Amino acid sequence: MHVALAAAVRTLPRGAGLAYEPKFDGHRMVIVRTADDVVLQARSGRIVTSAFPDLAAAALQLPAATVLDGEVVVWHAGRTDFALVQRRAAATAARAAVLAQSLPASYAAFDVLELAGLDLRARPYERRRALLVDLLLPLGPPLQPVPMTTDPELAATWYETLPASGIEGLVVKRLDQAYPAGRRGWQKLRHTDVRDAAVVGYTGTPRRPLALVLVLPVGDETPLVSSPLTAALRAEVAAELASRTATATATATAAATPTAPAPATVTAIGLGEVPFRPLDPPLTAEVRYTSTRHPPPEVLRLRSDL
Repeated sequence: MHVALAAAVRTLPRGAGLAYEPKFDGHRMVIVRTADDVVLQARSGRIVTSAFPDLAAAALQLPAATVLDGEVVVWHAGRTDFALVQRRAAATAARAAVLAQSLPASYAAFDVLELAGLDLRARPYERRRALLVDLLLPLGPPLQPVPMTTDPELAATWYETLPASGIEGLVVKRLDQAYPAGRRGWQKLRHTDVRDAAVVGYTGTPRRPLALVLVLPVGDETPLVSSPLTAALRAEVAAELASRTATATATATAAATPTAPAPATVTAIGLGEVPFRPLDPPLTAEVRYTSTRHPPPEVLRLRSDL
């Protein structure tokens, strides 16, 4: 399922017919309540039901043939903690049951795409929002609708005060807007100067990636090599690469065997030409960088949300 995306803006959009929601710092997740069960799907399409048994159990309360779009977060010490969400997402099925007790997840729902078999994606956001609230408020945590306001002044107050709770900014939507599946039809305003970059490759091996090859959202789109990855990021990238390999292998047939992209080279700051392994399709990562590109871009994390 193709989820809606958001384009970054640098100032708070204002005007009639806009809605503002806090942007939670977690993992994007689609909840699919089937006739018999629940399926939890990451933005990448990966099924993560086994990693979040607490949310899967809660979603059994939803009507059959209902689909929600939102963000899974873990609260710790009064704020959302992205590292703990990553820990939950990477857990084995056996470990997930333990973590569900010690690090319970919450689901911040911001859209309902299907309700009891009725496809709502073509309906305006204002109507989908009303249906979402009516659906989830009687159920209560851990499934909750995100806050929303149409008051830009209140939204500005949220933007200034909510970061202490781990909220990383705002998402802005038009009240009359259909669900923009697969498109950047929403807008997002973040507090940080960190930006999203396309991950078009990596250096090292699939089991031990060393750095990422990035295309920054500014400049001439020349690929750049990041600074060395932290141990946690190496593990996260390796897990993503392993997941891709497993998916490709599972779907391969004798007539259509997946072919690995040909190795390439990229110029790295201070290192000259460096070989790397291309990624197709690219990933998305949050990076910190300067306008002069010195030092190399620093990868903060992979993105799976808006």
